[in-house]
Amino acid sequence: QVQLVESGGGLVQAGGSLRLSCAASGSRFTINTMGWYRQAPGKQRELVAYITRTSWTKYTDSVKGRFTISRDNAKNTVYLQMNNLKPEDTAVYYCKAETVSSYWGRGTQVTVSS
Repeated sequence: QVQLVESGGGLVQAGGSLRLSCAASGSRFTINTMGWYRQAPGKQRELVAYITRTSWTKYTDSVKGRFTISRDNAKNTVYLQMNNLKPEDTAVYYCKAETVSSYWGRGTQVTVSS
């Protein structure tokens, strides 16, 4: 069973920055794609960004140029650097990791005040 522990969320003013981290442990298999999703109140969970083991990345359009995803394979950790945050980025951010199955973290709250 893979455990994912997210950290780094919080309250920030618009234009500010936060860095999320997600550490994976307990996997018997290689962790392939890792990603970040978010869910705002009353909305469906949506992809923010993901990164493959070879560091190929994909971002949703609304965060391109502001967010950067990266990973440390030796630590099984994925990061999300979020700059120029906007109130519409407010959501619970979830980490996802894929091996032969998919695993989710419990989420970390990001709140951006205007």
